Amino acid sequence: MDNSKTFPRDVFLYLLSIITLITVSISLGILLYQYINIQFPDILTEGYYWSKTATFSSIRNSMAVLLVVFPVFVWVSWFLRKDIFKNPEKRDLRIRRWLLYLTLFIATLVIIGDLVALLISFLNGELTGRFLLKVLAVFSIAGSIFLHYFSELRDKSFSWMGVFDKIIIVLIAGSVVSGFWIAGSPAQQRTVRFDERRVNDMSSIQYQVIYYWQHK
Repeated sequence: MDNSKTFPRDVFLYLLSIITLITVSISLGILLYQYINIQFPDILTEGYYWSKTATFSSIRNSMAVLLVVFPVFVWVSWFLRKDIFKNPEKRDLRIRRWLLYLTLFIATLVIIGDLVALLISFLNGELTGRFLLKVLAVFSIAGSIFLHYFSELRDKSFSWMGVFDKIIIVLIAGSVVSGFWIAGSPAQQRTVRFDERRVNDMSSIQYQVIYYWQHK
């Protein structure tokens, strides 16, 4: 069998790798943005009656995505590297290079879009410290993607990329664990939902009492 040819398995794995990478990047960005918003609240952005409910919900959604998708991305990346190590000729597969360059292209567009949105917020009066932290978050995520895939495109990967990838895994794991500490555990969330249900029921009873009093 000629390992230099592109097989359906290769297309599937590289597409899965890129889709999971984009999903992880977006979810991690949302997670970091919400952490920054909590630590540095801005009345001009959230308003006087800002509630953390929506923010915590966004944090939990991002955590769920990372808990499922990130292990898949790690496994696919490990499998592809192992496959290339066994079959070095696959490094020159067209599908591989096309998709790697496509990933860099998409990452560039995301960076440009995020920076434009952040700059608009800054010009509209967003806090400087909060703005700088969000820019740092965007560049950290984008820089990691560029380093990872630029190393993949080289004939010989950077010698320190293995350590770098492990650091990224630890940072993402730390971000997810921080989410449990900030947004609360599932048991705490269930207690909050019970409280919200009680409040809604009491509001309904109040409405019915007022309605009866007005009409009777």
